[in-house]
Amino acid sequence: MEGQGALYLVATPIGNLRDVSLRALDVLARAAAIACEDTRVTAKLLARHGIAKPLIAYHDHNAEHIRPRLLARLGRGEEIALVSDAGSPLVSDPGFKLVREALARGIAVTAVPGPSAVIVALQLSGLPADRFFFAGFLPVKTAARKKVLHELTPVPGTLIFFETAPRLARALADMADVLGPRPAAVARELTKMFEEVRRDALPALARHYAEAGPPKGEIVVVVARADLTPRASNMDVDCALKDALARLSPSAAAAETALLTGRPRRELYARALRLKSK
Repeated sequence: MEGQGALYLVATPIGNLRDVSLRALDVLARAAAIACEDTRVTAKLLARHGIAKPLIAYHDHNAEHIRPRLLARLGRGEEIALVSDAGSPLVSDPGFKLVREALARGIAVTAVPGPSAVIVALQLSGLPADRFFFAGFLPVKTAARKKVLHELTPVPGTLIFFETAPRLARALADMADVLGPRPAAVARELTKMFEEVRRDALPALARHYAEAGPPKGEIVVVVARADLTPRASNMDVDCALKDALARLSPSAAAAETALLTGRPRRELYARALRLKSK
């Protein structure tokens, strides 16, 4: 795109620094400057491939200050590459506003495709990939998180979330509470040496990470749509309730069984009281 400025959205490796396309390397080598989330991370990638370019930190904390400078350089005819720490730009990073303003000013924007943790996790989850909804990071607080999960309950496709290690167990428990025992997968350290994908129902995954503690690495959670959730029979429900009642109060037994079966707590509490009275 000679003679005019251009913004290139360059996908970078999720794990192995060698997993970058030849086109991406060509764009990075030609760019006047490279905007990135963390200059240390991008510097390692460039050094691995013998590329020396000015790096500009562009992240959530400085985006309002740096974005006008990048737009000014683009307006002067420079080519700028925007990269994320790993994966595709604009997926949970501040690139959206930069792209929107560049397009509004008539600046050419193009994407150099490559790895995406969202797509890799979906591929490895074993869940349907014909329709999916990427919801990014859920809210930090439980009440807000559950509110968003309730809004996502009717989505007719596989749900995909980013999550942090310290919040993973609690987020999975809230997913199980709101979405029921849907099949799900927790993928971490994608394409790296310690890549792991754990597949199970949401309640089982919540229990595992509550007991095992926060895992290391970046995490993607993939959850099946509602119609893939196996619905327990009445006999199964009563068996689960009887087992829980041997250890817990009717209220606590109903809550535990709701996580396991996806049935409403109110219905299970009434059944627990009937079973208790027999």
